[in-house]
Amino acid sequence: MGLFTSINIAATGMSVERLRTDVISNNIANATSTRTQEGGAYRKQTVVVEPIASKNPQWRSPFISGDQDNGPGKGVRVRNIVKDTEQGRMVYDPSHPDAIQSGPHKGYVEYPNVNIVNEMVDMISANRAYEANSSVIQGSKEMFASALDIGSR
Repeated sequence: MGLFTSINIAATGMSVERLRTDVISNNIANATSTRTQEGGAYRKQTVVVEPIASKNPQWRSPFISGDQDNGPGKGVRVRNIVKDTEQGRMVYDPSHPDAIQSGPHKGYVEYPNVNIVNEMVDMISANRAYEANSSVIQGSKEMFASALDIGSR
């Protein structure tokens, strides 16, 4: 492991958490959007994260066998951002401009499948994870400063 490995790993986490915060903010902002460019109500978006695994690990866990790469990681990255396919809540309002005009749901308006309470919990979680990664970077910087101080004596 290199000198800046811990900082690089924490930086990938901070980058992912910043994107999660942006996506959550977008979900909250569109919690009442009944019309999108694609058509229909806004769909909640979620960030899918995956580890950046080492290709040639120097250490393997004795608890995991097989071809799984479980060596020291290199951080995390965003695999993709997915839209939730769950239908939003339906509200009967035939006077609404986005009301369904035909079929069994005639007169109903589909609202986004965004739950503000869940989004706020996710926002707090993303902020705490960002802060934790920031603390790792700060701790690494302090450790480097102490090592330089010892070396200069």
